[in-house]
Amino acid sequence: LGEQGRVPVLLLKLNDPVPKRKPVIVFLHSSYKCKEWLRPLLEAYASRGYICVAIDSRYHGERASSETTYIDALKSAWRNGDTMPFIFDTVWDLIKLGDHLSEREDVDPCRIGITGESLGGMHAWFAAFVDTRYSVIVPIIGVQGFRWAIDNNKWQARANSIKPLFEEARIDLGKSEIDTEVVEKVWEKIAPGLDSQFDAPHSLRLIAPRPLLLLNG
Repeated sequence: LGEQGRVPVLLLKLNDPVPKRKPVIVFLHSSYKCKEWLRPLLEAYASRGYICVAIDSRYHGERASSETTYIDALKSAWRNGDTMPFIFDTVWDLIKLGDHLSEREDVDPCRIGITGESLGGMHAWFAAFVDTRYSVIVPIIGVQGFRWAIDNNKWQARANSIKPLFEEARIDLGKSEIDTEVVEKVWEKIAPGLDSQFDAPHSLRLIAPRPLLLLNG
């Protein structure tokens, strides 16, 4: 599992005089944030009777040793293909989180919802289509058509969120600027299938018939 094998978890709930199984909300943070950033939202949901959970995604929060840990991991994935730090490795953590939550005596395993913002929205989306235990899914500004963005030259916003990675790829590919070819090659290396079989038009349908709300703006 390596240094990223331990998953830091923040779990909030009310203390009930009579123990009972409760629904769960898993809330996932955006790029360069951490689970504690979500604490006000977790407290609000917990006050309404939910068990609320957040984790640090790979190379964030307690799993980061410096401010550049996440970008360094992305660059390593581009150069060496040794990890999948953008989406897939955190999705694996969310599958293991599903294992833990389903085994807890205070959790209703049929009512585990998942949401997240931006990068966290992508993690929620991908976790939900591979793990049916996530019964309600609400990605926030996290779902997009990666192939559509490439084909229509609309990839800039997502690429700019991790721009140092794309700058490194640009240099490696001998380009004077980040262009569609650079973006396509980066996605192929750090998240294979992101703009093909795992893209939104193909993967979102796998969530059905579970409730799904996509929030973009």
